[in-house]
This record gives sequence, structure tokens and C-alpha cells, in this order.
Amino acid sequence: MELLTKNIERKIKAKQKKELLEKIKKAGSEEYVTEWDSGGRISSQKKKSEMEKGKKSRQSGLTFEARVRTNLEEKGWIVCKWVNNIDLIDKKIIPAKRKFNPFSKVMTLGTGFPDFICFQKLDNRAYNVIGVEVKVNGSLDREEKEKCAFLIENEVFNEIWIAKKKKSGRAVEVEYVNFKDKWIKE
Repeated sequence: MELLTKNIERKIKAKQKKELLEKIKKAGSEEYVTEWDSGGRISSQKKKSEMEKGKKSRQSGLTFEARVRTNLEEKGWIVCKWVNNIDLIDKKIIPAKRKFNPFSKVMTLGTGFPDFICFQKLDNRAYNVIGVEVKVNGSLDREEKEKCAFLIENEVFNEIWIAKKKKSGRAVEVEYVNFKDKWIKE
């Protein structure tokens, strides 16, 4: 039995040694950005190409969000940024947390779900109120679907639209999908 535990210990030490050598190799490489903690240990390593992809996709998302906003305004909607979120555990609407970027010293305000709240006047005393979530690929994850269902069930919005990018040639168009039509089966 003792021999077996020694073999296991050797394998674990060999695995840890291999992982450590791989981290050191990445730290010396030009392909990776390495961050160190206060104890001198590696806290994270990110591939530069992946960081660049993330930066481009965030920028693409922001550009598309601005395009959706102008598209809705052209269609006669009054568009505002929604600054609330849904707590799925307590089943209630809460203020969205603000995000702070320490590098640019900027506090991001619009991190609610859905992205926009839109109003359209129907007559003197009636308005159509919808929520719009902007997704470049048009797909929602499980948590976002639960949040949309909560907002529809509690009649916070008449409808929730998912705005997605639709390419026709080189032109980019906005396509709206009604959440009720696609995900809620009655």
C-alpha cells in the first residue's frame, strides 16, 4: 500500500512540475501576457491574440448596439438605456451593478438586462412598452431566457425583442425576433 501512495505522489509532483514549467515557458513567450500577484506567483496568463479578439468583439457589439438604437428611433420609438437587472433567486427587479474600469477611470452605467426600454405612443393615454436585448448572433443563454420569461410573466414589458445582425452582402441590417414567438410555447 505504501508503495502505491509513493507512486501516486511522484505522478502528482511530476504533473505539477510539468504545469509549472509550462507556465514559465508562457511567461517568457511574446505570445502571452502574464500577470503576477503580490507573492510573486503567476495569477493569470492570457494569449495576446485572444485578447485582441475580445477587444474587437466588444467593439463590434457596441457599434451594433448603437445601430439598433438609431434603427428603433427611426421607426418612431423613444429609446432609453435600461439600468435595472433581474435577481432570479429573489424573483425581483434590482438596480444593475455599475462596472468600473481602473485603466480608463470610467464607471460603466448601462449594464442592465435588457439593453433598452422603448416607448411608442398609441393614443392619448396608452403606450406600447417593449424591452430590446441586442445580440450580434441573436442567441440567448439560459439565464437570459429566464430573465426574459420573468419580465413577460410579470408584465414589465408588452414584448421583448432580440435584435440580431443580419448580413445581406456587405450591408448589415437589424433583424428583430420576438421572444414570445421564438421561446415561449403556449
